[in-house]
Amino acid sequence: MPLYNYRAIDVNGRSVRGQLNASNDLDLFQRLRDTGFELITSSEVRQNKLTALFAPKIQQRDLIQMCVHLQQLNSAGVSLIEGLADVRDSTEQPKLRDLVSEIHSSVAEGKSLSQAFGSHPRIFGPVFTSLISAGEESGNLSEAFLQLVKHLKWTEEVTTKVKKATRYPSFMLVVILGLFFFMMTMVVPEVIGFLKGTGQPLPGVTLALVATSDFVINYWYAILISPVLIFIAVRIMMGSSEEFRYRVHYLILRAPKIGEMIRKISLARFSHFFAVMFQSGVPILQCIDTATKVVNNLCLTKSLETVHRTVQQGNSFSAALKNTGEFPSLVIRMVKIGEDSGNLSETLENVTSFYDNDVNDAVDGLIAMMEPMLTMIVGALMAWIIMAIFGPMYDSFSKMGI
Repeated sequence: MPLYNYRAIDVNGRSVRGQLNASNDLDLFQRLRDTGFELITSSEVRQNKLTALFAPKIQQRDLIQMCVHLQQLNSAGVSLIEGLADVRDSTEQPKLRDLVSEIHSSVAEGKSLSQAFGSHPRIFGPVFTSLISAGEESGNLSEAFLQLVKHLKWTEEVTTKVKKATRYPSFMLVVILGLFFFMMTMVVPEVIGFLKGTGQPLPGVTLALVATSDFVINYWYAILISPVLIFIAVRIMMGSSEEFRYRVHYLILRAPKIGEMIRKISLARFSHFFAVMFQSGVPILQCIDTATKVVNNLCLTKSLETVHRTVQQGNSFSAALKNTGEFPSLVIRMVKIGEDSGNLSETLENVTSFYDNDVNDAVDGLIAMMEPMLTMIVGALMAWIIMAIFGPMYDSFSKMGI
């Protein structure tokens, strides 16, 4: 279905711009009229990757506000159609407003709410649609929206933690590379030229610095492009070979500190998604299957698929988790207690809290490790340059009697 840019006016005469999928111009006119807008002008969008790159993105905050709005309206007894119309009219994010408009039209045409959201999987993932579907089956959409708000807030917190863990090292890495290129292309050649002019033999550490400087000056483009090409090649190979992707993910999990943090974040995502869906009344096998899809590491995904098969065969959830070897014994004991007491829902809350603390500790530990390590790299670089330059300069001045 093509996408249209449109300009319309609402019931108050206010001009509104946005984008909306429609079969043709007439369908666009009717869809806008159904949502309370009068079409003025429209044009079909010729989409390309550049347009998509600079288009405004729907943020987690926008989805949280939408779910809070829908939950409040549903709790107040407002019908679903009227609630969607109200959210559509009050949403300021253009792309989300148009998505809600499409969802409103789909529900008005007879589709279920979960089906309408499921038509946009890139924005509303499997957890989103599964929770809505569970709410429809139980007749308690308000609780489903509450769980979605909880889920979206948790996801935003985890994303913030990951950014916190990568922001400082990324900044320091850029500074180190900038310093390295500046010294090798601007400072070192000038000083080395002076040392060569004295005619004295240069020590090995200085010759190594000269060779490094010459290489950076002559092949700077290869130094900058090579990491990008290697990254692209690895991504292509990971996309074409599951075995290669498994090996890469296996090595990532074994990396010091970083692997530990990735493991904890992945298992935290699984535990949280599973807990949210289970508390919403989703069957346990569907909870495991959907929660496994949000784990990005293939090694962990394979282990969690084993959990699904083990539970499907009639074994307990705690025994299945134990067999993977990926979950801490404390988590397994907590799940077993929940199964034995018949209060697994509350136990899963405690598991999620456990992983929240564990992820915080992993992020703080990574940052604490990276700070001194990056400082040592800068110090070693500067020490090498000082030894290579000032040693021969001192010898030269000594011979001149200075």
